[in-house]
Amino acid sequence: MRPLTVTAAALLALAAGAPAAQATAEIPPPQRGLFLTVSGADNTWIRGVLLRCVPEPSGPHPQAAKACEAIALAKADLDELPDDPHACTKEFDPVTVSATGTYRGRMIGWHKTYPNACVMDADTGYVFRF
Repeated sequence: MRPLTVTAAALLALAAGAPAAQATAEIPPPQRGLFLTVSGADNTWIRGVLLRCVPEPSGPHPQAAKACEAIALAKADLDELPDDPHACTKEFDPVTVSATGTYRGRMIGWHKTYPNACVMDADTGYVFRF
């Protein structure tokens, strides 16, 4: 019975050493941000992109800095994004935009349908220009 006790004690000593080595290694925090999408009529997905604003604007969004600035000006309320008014046709070809994820630690879940892509662009500015 004694050899089993020694073996168990040896295994416990080895196991105790492994987590200590792992605990000292830095684990990077998960990348957070907003996943932005644009969908066409009948919820057909057209495109999407990840936008990160913290610690600085990044991600594959082509206008990340301007999009993050617009979200900051709106205080993360996407209904309050700065407009970019311009003339649009009255064509009815609905698009739905959505933003899901986190912005500066705040959970965001937002979507809105516009009568066409031009109206969406005028209302949301840089955020959905990808």
